[in-house]
Amino acid sequence: MSNIYIGYHFTIEPKGSSAIDQEKQLGSEILIAELGEKAFESFTETETGISAFVQKDLWDENILDNIYILKSEEFKIEYTFEEIQQVNWNEEWEKNFEAIDVEGNCHIRAPFHPKTDAEFDIVIEPKMSFGTGHHETTHMMVQHLLEIDVTGMKTLDMGCGTAILAILAEMKGAQPIDAIDIDNWCYLNSIENAERNKCKHITVYEGDASLITDKKYDLIIANINRNILLNDMQSYVDCLNPKGTLLLSGFYVEDIPFIDASCTEKGLTYVKKFERNNWVSLKYVI
Repeated sequence: MSNIYIGYHFTIEPKGSSAIDQEKQLGSEILIAELGEKAFESFTETETGISAFVQKDLWDENILDNIYILKSEEFKIEYTFEEIQQVNWNEEWEKNFEAIDVEGNCHIRAPFHPKTDAEFDIVIEPKMSFGTGHHETTHMMVQHLLEIDVTGMKTLDMGCGTAILAILAEMKGAQPIDAIDIDNWCYLNSIENAERNKCKHITVYEGDASLITDKKYDLIIANINRNILLNDMQSYVDCLNPKGTLLLSGFYVEDIPFIDASCTEKGLTYVKKFERNNWVSLKYVI
């Protein structure tokens, strides 16, 4: 396998949006999803956009053909690329991925981070780094889970990413747990991380909300983004058992009226909010 990579560095600027940070994140997510369909295998978020890496052996000069967001009128996306010799991914992850410590009770770390005496010690192998936004939303969802007695709850982690929340739910006694993500990298990484943390009750699926049709859960965790949450909200509500709990994150303070209206009209009752640096996480019950 080649140790030579081609690194693309994308600058993403939303056009005509007042919610620039949110739209920039959405643009980054779309771009990562499209690049993931090509041969790109690792991504890092930057202050201006993302960097993406592909093995030189799998690269050709037309690799960005049919990346539709590059032609989108909603974003101005520019890029440069360079050849990179012998990328040490562990070193890249160590530089970009910060451990998350939630209230001293939950430590989410990579193998290269030192172990703490936190009650819940979650070890993940991040094959892409996560930006501040992901840290904020993950932190708040962990806060919710730490407050809830999830023992015996049938749980769904929708948009599971690295399966951090599914793993914590199992550590706290939830079972069985379904973890779903539309991204193949997330699907494979979630399986690895569940095994790494010796989880026995997590089943990982690759796909979207169509996979939960006719299923029922006591707890649904959805840390995605506003548009997907609003699109799939009815599916979540339909899958909640009586007295079930829905935890939502991945959006900003200014998105709360849209999220709350959707939840309320579908019969959910608002319970609690966490907020960190303009990011929000909401708890609802049915």
